[in-house]
Amino acid sequence: MFKIRQSKYRHVFCDQPKNELCYTGFRVATATGDQQYIKASTKYWAVAMFGGGGPLIVGRHDRPGRFEDGTSPILKGHSGAILDTEWSPFDDSLLATASEDSLIKLWSIPEDWEPTDESGLGKKGTDFSDSMLDLDGHSKKVTLLRFHPTAANTLLSTSADYTVKVWDIEAGQAVSTFDSISDLTQDIVWDVRGDKYAASNKDKAVRIVDGRTGKESSKIETAHEGVKSTKIQWMGESGKILTTGASKQSGREMKVWDIKKLSAPLHTEAVDTASGALIPLYDQDTSVLYLCGKGDGQIRLYEFEDKGPYIFKLTDGFRSTVPGKGYCTLPKRGLDIMDCETTRILKLTNKDGIHPLRFIVPRKSDAFQDDIFPPAPAPTPAHTCAEWLKGSSKLPVTMKLDPQSMAAGGGSSAGAKKTAIKTVPMLTKELSKMKRHIQDLEKKLKEGGISYDAYKFSD
Repeated sequence: MFKIRQSKYRHVFCDQPKNELCYTGFRVATATGDQQYIKASTKYWAVAMFGGGGPLIVGRHDRPGRFEDGTSPILKGHSGAILDTEWSPFDDSLLATASEDSLIKLWSIPEDWEPTDESGLGKKGTDFSDSMLDLDGHSKKVTLLRFHPTAANTLLSTSADYTVKVWDIEAGQAVSTFDSISDLTQDIVWDVRGDKYAASNKDKAVRIVDGRTGKESSKIETAHEGVKSTKIQWMGESGKILTTGASKQSGREMKVWDIKKLSAPLHTEAVDTASGALIPLYDQDTSVLYLCGKGDGQIRLYEFEDKGPYIFKLTDGFRSTVPGKGYCTLPKRGLDIMDCETTRILKLTNKDGIHPLRFIVPRKSDAFQDDIFPPAPAPTPAHTCAEWLKGSSKLPVTMKLDPQSMAAGGGSSAGAKKTAIKTVPMLTKELSKMKRHIQDLEKKLKEGGISYDAYKFSD
């Protein structure tokens, strides 16, 4: 007897946003690669712009409208094009950028940052070029970045120098390096605890690596036989990973793998024959997979269940005639929970700006729907980088999403604390600045014929 599979998210829908709710007026950078091209925190989004010196536009979610080139402030500081960005999961203002100049820069976006005003018009402002910290360790362009999901101030990066590094931001140095690859890395993804990461490579292999030691623990020899980029998602704590890529006949596909047995996939799901690389966006809280594709106008929805066939199609999701260049999701605490918005995807286009796509589960009640909003990651680290390096293994700290609990616990976007980082390189830079200042003062005293020895304090 045929039976329809039940799901709380079967009827989720998404409408094309109105023009006044989109972000427009800027030219997207022409640099290509395996990056998503757009990333977002609860408060901001970031997109690399066209132009010399690696300009970056940082916009606010609550300020849709038209960016005015030459008037609205931008972020700039790299000497080469920005290839990837990443927002801290614990600080909505902390941004990492990767560039062709081989540097990783850390930025703290000012609280008064406003490229557009409340009317949606470009607002005049001063460009921001004062980065907090530079991480210098890669010898070629840095292509991808991923913040650690549970440890504070811990960052994962990969480069065209064929290495993957884990950085302790506060120490300003790499704590582990994986260099057993001989081609470009196409994706890097932490597991839910941040103990391991998976890295897909142009050689078609997917490697599972210990984040603390940089040692390979297991490997998929050939994840997909086609030449399209391979992307990865960890499926929570199920012990499964999902990869997307292409078959030998160039058809796009998804595969589910068991970490303990990577010799063959548990399931293969054919998608279509389109040419662009797939971008899987997985919601760890609801087990819903949003399957996007570069150059696509459609976003398909699937649900993961830890039993065969593992992947169940929900709906065709969202359809549009406007192709997407890149996609990202917002953290759950940035959604309109009372409107039953379960996911918001920012769709970056080549010429039409950014479209915020709100996926909503229709409900008649105006009350908080706890069955479709399980606890989500909070803006609080579970441990420090030093604790994690010593072996601490924890799940992300979670928070309830109902408005009353978020207001009481400070878990809203407004409640996320701004990170105050004092790294070793930053302190060294401050010390050098103070020494130069002292030397200038001593020089002036000497020119004035004043002996500064008399002003020295005795021990």
